[in-house]
Amino acid sequence: MAPPDAGRHIRHLERRFGTQLLQRNPTGSTLTPHGRTIMEAARKVLEAISDMVAVAEGLRHDEHAQLDVCASTTIAEQLMPVWLNHYRGRFPDVGIHLQVRNSTQVLEQVHDGCCHLGFVECPDVPEFAHSAVVAHDRLVVVVNSAHPWARRAAPITVSELAATPLLVREVGSGTRMTIDRALDGHTASPLLELGSTGAIRNSVLAGIGPAVVSGLAVADDLASGALRQVYVHGLKLERTLRAVWRADRPLSRAAHDLVSLVTNSGESRCAGR
Repeated sequence: MAPPDAGRHIRHLERRFGTQLLQRNPTGSTLTPHGRTIMEAARKVLEAISDMVAVAEGLRHDEHAQLDVCASTTIAEQLMPVWLNHYRGRFPDVGIHLQVRNSTQVLEQVHDGCCHLGFVECPDVPEFAHSAVVAHDRLVVVVNSAHPWARRAAPITVSELAATPLLVREVGSGTRMTIDRALDGHTASPLLELGSTGAIRNSVLAGIGPAVVSGLAVADDLASGALRQVYVHGLKLERTLRAVWRADRPLSRAAHDLVSLVTNSGESRCAGR
């Protein structure tokens, strides 16, 4: 900018702010204390504008983005296939990479920035994350048809369940956390500790022992009679499934679209019901 034009703009700012910004002398001009304060404020404004432009550019390219998603095992196996099929139908140009972990590991991936969006089934969400409810699930106690509990007419008690060695998921899974919290940590040593819901389901079918699993994972087996549900007097094992993301980072357009699709889908409202 030519010096006369710059001088005219600065004098306009001085009239608008009601304070002198430059100390003028024959050899040049220097900022007054008020001028330095205004300059620092202006620098922050320019940086914010630059950030806004970068975000806008990112949104423009989101239609061809790569979306990294990390989901807990139950959600990944029982709900994600339908959700992602609907999503790909609406946004075919978005590439999706899905990692399957337990809930604790999903939260770690989100915290470390290794994925844009996570889906968890744990009872609590840490402070670093924002979340949105995407579904509800109910854990159920299941046995195969040869197990003594399958022939009981009356429900078992909470103390019976707590005293029985169960087939359980590994520490860190949302299912394990929900069971431990519901039984206040008073549980027998695990019969077997397995790394997936599918492995637990197959072990129950094989007659190895009882388990507490997602109702979503065994709905077909209960309907066919391959597995039997055992009712526990006075015990509720309902849980909330959530999408999670870093609270200090805005969702990308692609991630926002997935959360919006999931929270408004019929599958999310009726899951496990």
